[in-house]
Amino acid sequence: MSTCKPLLRICPKQQSLLPRTQCRHESTTRRHRKLLALPQAPSYTSDRSSPTLIFNPPSSAPNVYQTPLKFLPKDDKRRQLHAAAIQHSTTTAHRLQTSPIAAPGTPLHTSSHLPPRPSAALPAPVRAPYEKKYHLTDKEIGEIRQLRTQDPYTWTRVKLAEKFGCSQFFVGMVVKVPARAKEVAKEHEADRRKWGVRRREAREDREKRKEAWGREV
Repeated sequence: MSTCKPLLRICPKQQSLLPRTQCRHESTTRRHRKLLALPQAPSYTSDRSSPTLIFNPPSSAPNVYQTPLKFLPKDDKRRQLHAAAIQHSTTTAHRLQTSPIAAPGTPLHTSSHLPPRPSAALPAPVRAPYEKKYHLTDKEIGEIRQLRTQDPYTWTRVKLAEKFGCSQFFVGMVVKVPARAKEVAKEHEADRRKWGVRRREAREDREKRKEAWGREV
């Protein structure tokens, strides 16, 4: 098979008397470098040959906090604004600061300070703040144990906590139901068998991190 092109393909059908010149348009994909050559700002291109001052105005008005205190009079109100801004930023930094005890890998014997009380600028709490009440007597604690032991399915920790006005943690600390705990453990084990590889590895990594809590680095 011949690879030579036919002569009719090479020769143009109509002869053109115009010269052959390349013409580029804006539609080409190649970048035009001449379009990127922007003219310089007029403030940097002075017409005068002698040295002169160049003033570039700021993009916005200056802030009152940017004025140094040494240039302000003693009775200027901007001093109070500056002090209030510094105090607010310091309080915010202390509030967002993580306690060294809460940082991972910190020994437990490290001294720490309690964070300051949150200010009113914080959003509303999820639940209303409350104080712990130590109002349950021995008789009521015995009733909690009796109800929980007799019918753990009906008297759950949630219902007992609502009835006696205490926390679920306190109910679980007062009375233990080993049979119910074993059933819940079996249900959790059956659910864990359905996990995939990623979820199982993530849970194993979490357990390893838990074991490392409190260890001195």
